[in-house]
Amino acid sequence: MVLDYGLGNLRSVTRGLERAGATVRIVDDPEAIQSADGVILPGVGAFGDGMENAGPFREALLEAAAAGQPILGICLGMQMLLTTSEEADRAGQGDVTGLDLVPGRNVKFRGDLKIPHMGWNELDVKRSHPVIEGIDGGYAYFVHSYYGVPEDTDSILVTSEYGVEFPAVIANEAGNVIGTQFHPEKSGEIGLRLLKNFVAFAADA
Repeated sequence: MVLDYGLGNLRSVTRGLERAGATVRIVDDPEAIQSADGVILPGVGAFGDGMENAGPFREALLEAAAAGQPILGICLGMQMLLTTSEEADRAGQGDVTGLDLVPGRNVKFRGDLKIPHMGWNELDVKRSHPVIEGIDGGYAYFVHSYYGVPEDTDSILVTSEYGVEFPAVIANEAGNVIGTQFHPEKSGEIGLRLLKNFVAFAADA
């Protein structure tokens, strides 16, 4: 199930999931989440806008996470899994609270790096999880200016590097909520592998 809250690249995510063997529904009704084997939270844009648009889904997502339903956040969708973001502060929106499913904060790349970070970067698996099986050493496609920093380093499953080592895949303590900073639907065979893993993980949950 792919959530439509107005900021996701729904077509490419849906195509990627279908290639991974999933039967995909795009929904804009929070109540539909309860019946999903797995939930995809896509996203393109700013943190504050994402949280505002996704407001109607908030309670349903928190309930789904607590019930153990698999949830995959992609790009902005991953950042929304965290607690706060510098992006909202910089935009003058004040304290915008994320879903807080993975406690932490999104921060902007520092220094003279070209922003946004766009391109292919190598993945370095730090901890095992069924969703990231087989992606170590592969290259994935990123487009972002901010990256998530979980409070608990055990939440970091995969890292990549762009001037600094940053989390590329994160998960909550229970392991059913996963976020990927890169776009698996645009990352070739490595991205397809991750999506296939998630589809299988959701089917077995």
